[in-house]
Order: sequence, then structure tokens, then C-alpha cells
Amino acid sequence: MDATEVAEHLDRIARDGYTIVEDAIDDTLLDELNAELARLERELNVVPATNEFEGSKTLRVYNLLVHGAVWQRVPVHESVLPIVEGVLDPGCLISSLSSINIGPGETPQPIHADDMLIPIPKPHPPTVCNSMWALTDFTEKNGATRIIPGSHLADSSPNYGQHYDSIAAEMPRGSVLIWHGSLWHGGGANRTDERRIGIAMNYCAGYIRQQENQQLGIPPALVRTFSPRLQELVGYGVYNGLIGHIDKKSPMQLLNEGADDHSMVWDAV
Repeated sequence: MDATEVAEHLDRIARDGYTIVEDAIDDTLLDELNAELARLERELNVVPATNEFEGSKTLRVYNLLVHGAVWQRVPVHESVLPIVEGVLDPGCLISSLSSINIGPGETPQPIHADDMLIPIPKPHPPTVCNSMWALTDFTEKNGATRIIPGSHLADSSPNYGQHYDSIAAEMPRGSVLIWHGSLWHGGGANRTDERRIGIAMNYCAGYIRQQENQQLGIPPALVRTFSPRLQELVGYGVYNGLIGHIDKKSPMQLLNEGADDHSMVWDAV
């Protein structure tokens, strides 16, 4: 993706709160992700949650970076990360990497904003930028993410549980929906007999607490095998030269100097 394409997507996000990158993910990676996700759902014996937000017919796997090398390719993908960095900045972090597999008969997810738990006045500069990878086609009938264009500029978050008119972010397999964290949205109802499968690759600004605790959720021995950029994205970098340091050293430096997991604070943990 060149600078002109990135700028066009950033303009759409600034205006509408979202953009869709079609043909972002090649078929080989899509097939591998689908196969790995199906394996995880079987081996982990994943069952639906019992609340209206996560869904009663939706399968979710969290903390995907611990479940195989293929997931390491998702956060740094060249068709997505440059846009996210333009919305936030290059110091952004992985907030959460999970799957959302919506089954037949699922009801609509309540309309919400992904930054509505952050207690600062709205509208505000983006603190969250999230994306949804379409591992299957996303359609009006099978539960495509529902969005309210322009709502990222509202002076409040939606009232949880209230009905709002929205549109379906329909997109073919291999596309990626990217949105400003203040955009009002929610998963759609699945009125088909097939599953709608997506990967929620979520990011936050480097000064915001991550949704999933990456530093405790991913063993340091595994993080040492990550690329330097992925190590930064899971939280082992330092934001603006200050936020996140350990005795004025980068966590990446301490991580990679250690021969085992007793090299940092893990004795205490």
C-alpha cells in the first residue's frame, strides 16, 4: 500500500469514522487463518458466552498471539498497520487480538463505541483504532458489522441497549474494516445457515491501557521469537521516550538480554 492509498483511507476514517480495504489479505493467508482457527476452536473446546455483548451463538478465541506463529502476521500486516499508524501514531499498541465467529441465529450485538470506557469528553482525538478481518464474506444477512457513519464525531457514546439505525459494513472475504474507536457500531444478526467469521485486530494509542494484558498474557520466551516491531506492538517499547520504561531502559532491551524468564520481574510474578 502506497502513501496515496493510505491517505485516502485516512480521509475516509476522518470523515465517516471507518474505511474498508478490499483484497487486503491474500487467499493463502486466509486459508491458513481459517484452518488454524477451526483447530483452536476444536482443541480448546470453545463454547459461546452467555451475555448479549459476546453473543449466545458466537465463538470467540482471545489472546491469539500465544496460539501459533501464523497469528504474528496479523498485527503487522502491510495492508492494515500503516492505516492504523496514521489514525493513532507509530507508537500504537496491540490492544486485543481475537476471533469472532458468529453462528446462525445470533442476535444483533448492542450498538457501542470501543472507547466508551475511557472517561474523557467527546469528540476527541482517536485513542483506539480497531479492525475486522473478513475470513468469510460479510453480508447484511450473515451478521456483517453494523455501523453508524459519522458517529465518531458525536459528543457522547451510545446508550447501551438502545436501538439505533445503522448500516451493514458488507465486504468480501479478504477485506478489512478499519474504524475510529469512537464510531458507534455492533455485530449484526446472522439470519443464514452459515457462520460469519472474522478476526478482531484491535489497537490503542501508546498511552492507553491495552484491552488484553499482553505482557502477562504472552510468555516472555515466546515474545523473544517475535519480530522487533511485534515486540513493540505488544508493549515492550517506550512511548515518546518516556512512557513504559524500566529504570530508563526499554523493556525490549531487558527482554532480549535475558537468557530466561527470570531476567526481569518474573521472579516476583
